[in-house]
Amino acid sequence: MESSRTDIAAAKKPFYNLMMFPYPSAEGLHVGNMYAFTGSDIYGRFKRMAGYDVFEPIGLDGFGIHSENYALKIGKHPMEHAKVTEKNFYNQLHKIGAMYDWSRTVETYDPHYYKWTQWIFVQMYTRGLAYRAKSEVNWCPSCKTVLADEQVIPASRQGGEGKCERCGNAVIKKLLEQWFFRITAYAEKLLQNTRTLNWPEKVLIAQRNWIGKKEGTKILFDEIEIFTTRPDTIFGCVFVVLSPSHRLAGKVKEVVNPATKKAIPVFVDEYVLGEVGTGAIMGVPAYDDRDMAFAKRMNLPVVRAKLTDKVFGKKMVTYHLRDWLISRQRYWGPPIPMIYCETCGWQPVPEIDLPVVLPRIEDYQPKGTGVAPLATHKEFYETTCPNCGKSARRETDVSDTFLDSSWYFLRYPSVNNVIPATEPGSSVQVGWTPDQVRGDKQGFLPWDPEITKKWLPVDMYTGGAEHSVLHLLYSRFITMALHDWGYIDFDEPFPNFYAHGLIIKDGAKMSKSKGNIVNPDQYIDLYGADALRIYLMFTGPYDQGGDFRDSAMEGIAKWVRKVWRMALSTIDKQSNSSSAKVQTALAVAIKKVGNDIEKRRYNTAISAMMIFINAVGEERGQLACSDLQKFLLILAPFAPFMTEELWSRMGNKTSIHQQPWPLFDKSKLVVSTVQIVVQVNGKLRGTLVVDTAKALGQATVETMVKENQTISKYLSGTITKVIFVPGKLINFVVSSL
Repeated sequence: MESSRTDIAAAKKPFYNLMMFPYPSAEGLHVGNMYAFTGSDIYGRFKRMAGYDVFEPIGLDGFGIHSENYALKIGKHPMEHAKVTEKNFYNQLHKIGAMYDWSRTVETYDPHYYKWTQWIFVQMYTRGLAYRAKSEVNWCPSCKTVLADEQVIPASRQGGEGKCERCGNAVIKKLLEQWFFRITAYAEKLLQNTRTLNWPEKVLIAQRNWIGKKEGTKILFDEIEIFTTRPDTIFGCVFVVLSPSHRLAGKVKEVVNPATKKAIPVFVDEYVLGEVGTGAIMGVPAYDDRDMAFAKRMNLPVVRAKLTDKVFGKKMVTYHLRDWLISRQRYWGPPIPMIYCETCGWQPVPEIDLPVVLPRIEDYQPKGTGVAPLATHKEFYETTCPNCGKSARRETDVSDTFLDSSWYFLRYPSVNNVIPATEPGSSVQVGWTPDQVRGDKQGFLPWDPEITKKWLPVDMYTGGAEHSVLHLLYSRFITMALHDWGYIDFDEPFPNFYAHGLIIKDGAKMSKSKGNIVNPDQYIDLYGADALRIYLMFTGPYDQGGDFRDSAMEGIAKWVRKVWRMALSTIDKQSNSSSAKVQTALAVAIKKVGNDIEKRRYNTAISAMMIFINAVGEERGQLACSDLQKFLLILAPFAPFMTEELWSRMGNKTSIHQQPWPLFDKSKLVVSTVQIVVQVNGKLRGTLVVDTAKALGQATVETMVKENQTISKYLSGTITKVIFVPGKLINFVVSSL
């Protein structure tokens, strides 16, 4: 009965609800993915019931190292593997009950899509934001490719060398000529705009720290430029240290301190970073701990000179942020649309000739030599210069997967509006020719301008905080550039972002190496998607996550079956009355569930529904059909399949998911009851609705908790302490048996 297709053109109250799309890199989704998608979907369903025209699309971020490494591992061609994973992922995503608009999917490896990824690269180049340069770059010997700074887990977080965020192996430095995007041109705007974003503070802090703005002074020590935030300590400077990558490293042995006019030694050491400031620092051991440690190691003097306000240099602003290294020496990605001519230099592929289609080759394994697999295929790289017509060479590197995902949110609403959809089935087709993909005479842009004005920016974006300085930063940069070029009328893609938590298993993050991956398919087959959705949302606060446990999953499944039996009994009886207690419990539940969903407090929303079902049970199942319908409406975002079936059995001809959020009788809330929060070892385990008078007595509340089957199961062990806040909270401190 339910239709999730959104009428993009006719929508009067658009609400773009988007979840970060997944990497289809392995066998399929695990419950951690389902946890993230379900939480986003519940919010979208709630907003639709609140009167919005909700657009909730899905797709696959299928290009890149994640997918390619897995294909290499199992010995399958990445192009063929993409077909298999697309089918598997979409089958799984259909099962989980999300209201995706399946008429508008996006797959990054579809030539109709990456044509426009290449178009963005060309725009960057022609507007001075893409350039090629020789630089010391991060190299992963395992993935056999360069990495952007953002794709290296810093040594400070891991100890020792930096690690590849893809494979976890140590990253080394290599001097290579690569393509870069000038994201540093937007450093200040990226920083200032964080003030306007409704994002978790931890994500904003991560971006601000990564951008790393520092205001200081640039001082010239002979031919060496020094950047310092403490120019007032210059009289205490007794040495200069250069980073190993500094252009004068090893060439200058001594300089003159412009303040003291004394000659001081110049050293080279790794504790000075080439990418910070000017790659050179003035050593002031009396005022800096690192300088002091270096001075002691080198047996240098320490001068505690007085501070000065005399100016010896010019004010300067520096940023930690470095330009985005965009090229990759791999196969599975969109070829970089550039051509090198000995006469004309680097030239962009003309827009009319896009896309540069990734050809199927059999020697697709990464070489590890600094060149990509396409570099051995003359049929690919031999071409002519678009400027002078002479023989030329096509770029054989592919672009970073984060470029693919930096703009996908712009594409979704315009799928089928600008470029015809691909053939049904798989988006990956062996043997694509450029002429087949260039059949897009309907539009010049990858998105319809009018549709984009109507639907963007994204109203609610949900995803992982681990992408704070990767996808979330890159998307902001690309959006700002497109805005400045006049292609879109907003400069922030996600004004509202919610960072979901992480589902763990047996106390650890899910990973194949630990053998604790949980496949949702087996639980859906055993308990149904609704029970799994509810369980995942009940494991803990959505922004914190929880620990997946089979025993707890069984408990939720029992509750779902209980709701099913209660609903069928009510339908059979055709009851038309509910007790005052049940009516009150329903009013409380409607109000709380609505408020909690808006705040993403799904676990407490479920607790409120459990309290209502307990109240019905205490009244021997007496429930009016009209009240059952209201309860099904608030349960519907969590359990879309079961509620749709029960709604239909009650004689309704339209989908439950097309109904408005139910109203409640406010007069029913004016009663002498309060809600007691029940915790065990500080973790929420449920709530109790208690008469106000009884809620003041600790012994009475303790007894009620122990008699409540849903909550009492968490009290196994020895109760060592009870913390009681009259009328508000009770917390049992329980030690393990």
